[in-house]
Amino acid sequence: MSRPFRFGVNLLTPAPAAEWRAKCRRAEELGYDVILVPDHLGMPAPFPALVAAAEATRRPRLGTFVLNAGFYNPALLAREVATTDALTGGRLELGLGTGYVPAEHETAGLPYGSPRERVDHLRCTVEELDRLLGSEAHEPHPVQSRVPLLIGANGDRMLRLTAEHADIAAFTGARPGSAPGSLEPLSAEELDERVARYQVLAQERAEAAELNLLIQLVAVTDDPEPVLKPLLERQSQLALDAALALPIVLAGPLEDIVARVRAQRERFGFSYLTVLEPYMEAFAPVMERLRAESA
Repeated sequence: MSRPFRFGVNLLTPAPAAEWRAKCRRAEELGYDVILVPDHLGMPAPFPALVAAAEATRRPRLGTFVLNAGFYNPALLAREVATTDALTGGRLELGLGTGYVPAEHETAGLPYGSPRERVDHLRCTVEELDRLLGSEAHEPHPVQSRVPLLIGANGDRMLRLTAEHADIAAFTGARPGSAPGSLEPLSAEELDERVARYQVLAQERAEAAELNLLIQLVAVTDDPEPVLKPLLERQSQLALDAALALPIVLAGPLEDIVARVRAQRERFGFSYLTVLEPYMEAFAPVMERLRAESA
């Protein structure tokens, strides 16, 4: 039986206190289940932003999507996680990834490392957080007995780590591009293969993880071509039909998008969808229609 849908919005744009709280309240009004914050230089600092979001809202869960593990020492990160979980009333969901933008590490004066080194550091971080936050001796204590862990993954080693440790398996729907820090979208067939690989690695789990997909573009429209033009210019290998078929793109009439979301849950298992802040309003009628159909 399919999991019920959950929907999150990743808030990307820094804002003063009143404006930040207002857009968090708006996300709650629209029905989002999770308010999320990414971890890129030039965007809001994740943990204080989530504490402010908790003060402005009552219902949504609050998460990082996703922390760049290379920015953090595991012991210091455990303190941040426990404190933030306490200050948000036990609403925190911790998302972790390896990071993919070398220039951010250079700006921060931190080593970027090889793909293997970044995955190794993430594994160390995950295992040390499990040890520290699971210990009665650790101070401060999180409110939750276990802060749910999301890992953003695509490669084989990351999928293995996700299968072993994550409560939520987040699929990026993209691979690193030829330019440093860039991403290229995966076709539906390529994503099929990645999800199938994860399922093989996760077959010994006692409880199945929730599967997440980050949606990169949402447009409710009868004419999606103009909306997709910037994507087609960035991804010159894509034709319009291929772009419309990408799992990370939801563009077209409302009924078509709703049907597409339901079909992707059946095909891939994605019951938890995250959209980016610019599409927070555009995705709201899709959520409303899906929930009405499930009622």
